Amino acid sequence: MTIQASHPAEAGPAGDDRPWRPLDIDGLPLRDSLRGLSPYGAPQLDVPVLLNTNENPHPPSIGLVDALGKAATLVATEANRYPDRDAEALRADLAYYLTPDAGFGVHTAQVWAANGSNEILQQLCQAFGGPGRVAVGFEPSYSMHRLIALATATEWVREERAADFTLSAETVTAAVERHRPALLFLCSPNNPTGTALPLDVVVAACEAMARVGSGMVVVDEAYAEFRRAGVPSALTLLPRHPRLIVTRTMSKAFALAGARVGYLAAHPAVVDALQLVRLPYHLSSFTQAVARTALAHADELLATVEAVKAQRDRIVVELGALGLRLAPSDANFVFFGLFADQRAVWRGLLDAGVLVRDVGLPGWLRVTAGLPAEVDAFLAALGRVLAGSDVAADGIVTLAGG
Repeated sequence: MTIQASHPAEAGPAGDDRPWRPLDIDGLPLRDSLRGLSPYGAPQLDVPVLLNTNENPHPPSIGLVDALGKAATLVATEANRYPDRDAEALRADLAYYLTPDAGFGVHTAQVWAANGSNEILQQLCQAFGGPGRVAVGFEPSYSMHRLIALATATEWVREERAADFTLSAETVTAAVERHRPALLFLCSPNNPTGTALPLDVVVAACEAMARVGSGMVVVDEAYAEFRRAGVPSALTLLPRHPRLIVTRTMSKAFALAGARVGYLAAHPAVVDALQLVRLPYHLSSFTQAVARTALAHADELLATVEAVKAQRDRIVVELGALGLRLAPSDANFVFFGLFADQRAVWRGLLDAGVLVRDVGLPGWLRVTAGLPAEVDAFLAALGRVLAGSDVAADGIVTLAGG
């Protein structure tokens, strides 16, 4: 990677007429554990149909936009003051929101909030990981678990999921006993596959971690609101497992990706621990006000979840009819394949104006459930890309001429 000045003249700082020389990142005193890594991020391309970042496609209503504007205006009158350092009111609202899913009265002391669930994950690694400690994850899964672990000098150990992307209690237990991790990352529904975890797997992880006495179990439930009927949340296990942490986000179901609000529920001692590593006043007054306003409109916002789920289920049916393989999805996206060259399919869709996600797993692509017209465009484009393709006995799709 080469970093150069943004201006053609490569001008130096004010008062310095020497040009900046091109700077190679390898010439910096970067930590060895960070060398060779690439920044996280999906491609941001200017195409008509964007179905690659798992955003909720439904914009806020006019009424909600008005409410958000009023909340921000009110906060602006006191913008000269620091925000509530502990975000007590927001955490109380989040606790109230989580209570029905948890099946017990969640208390403010059990909830913590930050700038997106990624900051929550970073704080967990700062508090419980670090040099000489190990974090374990089961891949393919959310790549930021690994990247944040490495960024906090926590050793990352990759374990594998089964061929159908599921996890068993036996697999998780064996990994805990083998590695004795400080942090065990589970993802339900899993990103990028969409598969949910049975609660017995989470229980097995917590029990194994308690036996070895090494660390914390983190269940990433960023897509929990999109799960199918009858699929329980790991929140229900919190009263019996003090080393369990459940993380969530307002980016997906609440269509609040631009506000960057993530949170967790856990034992109050976990919240106390995170306050040791959080930055002072880390959550702005504006962020807290926007999040609280969105929670006050939860019924309206969560109504869009059902619309997204309907499009997800439609994608599942349509792709199944095309003979493609699918991972069962409890999220707002569908993982599909199996292609001899998934990059060629990705490129074919892009040429048709539809951007989906190639997460780098050979043979597979991920598509977000968008608005009905966006799903129409995706299905039509995919049909054209696959026209005349061959399907081998093992189910692998080869494009015509490929």
